[in-house]
Amino acid sequence: MQPERRDVAGLPAPDPVSRRHSERVHEHIRAAIVAAGGSISFAEFMQHALYAPGLGYYVAGARKFGAEGDFVTAPEVSPVFGRVVARAAAPILRQIETAEILELGAGSGALAVAMLGRLAELGALPTRYLILEVSADLEERQRQAIGALDPELAGRVEWLTGLPREFAGVVLANEVADALPVERFLKDHGEVRQLRVTLAGEDFAWQPCTAPPELGERVAAIERYVGYVLPDGYRSELSPGLGAWLGDIGASISRGVVFLLDYGVSRREYYARERDHGWLRCCFRHHAHDDPLILPGIQDLSAWVDFTTVAEAASACGLVVGAYLPQSQFLMHNGLEDELASFNSLARTEQLELSRQVKVLTLPGEMGEHFKCMVLHRGSVELSPGLSAADRAHTL
Repeated sequence: MQPERRDVAGLPAPDPVSRRHSERVHEHIRAAIVAAGGSISFAEFMQHALYAPGLGYYVAGARKFGAEGDFVTAPEVSPVFGRVVARAAAPILRQIETAEILELGAGSGALAVAMLGRLAELGALPTRYLILEVSADLEERQRQAIGALDPELAGRVEWLTGLPREFAGVVLANEVADALPVERFLKDHGEVRQLRVTLAGEDFAWQPCTAPPELGERVAAIERYVGYVLPDGYRSELSPGLGAWLGDIGASISRGVVFLLDYGVSRREYYARERDHGWLRCCFRHHAHDDPLILPGIQDLSAWVDFTTVAEAASACGLVVGAYLPQSQFLMHNGLEDELASFNSLARTEQLELSRQVKVLTLPGEMGEHFKCMVLHRGSVELSPGLSAADRAHTL
């Protein structure tokens, strides 16, 4: 969800516990910078801030999702989201004997709860609902949410420590790719510079340095693709691990479909001339800002997804791009209207709340256009017409 955008000076103050935790993360990153000789890449900084064992934002115990956290994802906005995803997944599950669902990074567990409930009603339950979660804190929260389900549904859920082999079924990745560490770069006098993180007294600061050959080559490839040279002063980022991450997912699938839902755009949009400060997002207590170097370990860091890179990586690992469409179109063409069939029978307050939720999920200024759904598949799987409706894969 797009939180209210505010200047860094307008951010709420961290509570004492969060501040002490951030200070520990700050010292951890500071030590890494000193050990590296004075600077680290932003991808390394982001890796430490988000995933340092026992300290990082996604692996420590801070509340992340919902009103008490830093941001809200679509499954938390409304169970309608998960129920529509279930409708889109059901025809695929019916085609595959002993089909399973694998959810990567299940957050609060809201998506799993909504999907299992609707799939039971549709008579399309998976043999198992597998969850791969890097955060012990979030896994515990998921266990609590799923434990409240009917035992027959809860009993189908299992947590994994790694990707399965020869997986057959549906893979879900909702707001996962955006959390992969990114490299930041700057165009300066026609040259590509790597934006590294260094120390400035007690603070972290940017340090433009000579770009490693691979980073320079990737920026040059972007320029060839978009058809122009990025101007001096242009800052942006790229995700060096996106291809490997998707390759690992592709290697685990023998037959099935991947639903990748995230905020993102095509490469031409991502590196448009006017988008000269990139797509990095920082979220703290539902406030968005532009400084990723503050509040380490207690704010979310993410970057919009270049879906052209996703499509290329998918093809490289044997996955086929079946569709690419905005979240609003994905929801409307895969059963949103059916999910709202009982709207008129609801109490007035319930109607107002449901209307608010649907607006957040579908309006262009909210999640409807910013978030995209990319459908990837392998093996003999027939996609439903709703997945190809409003397909924008040609724009990639």
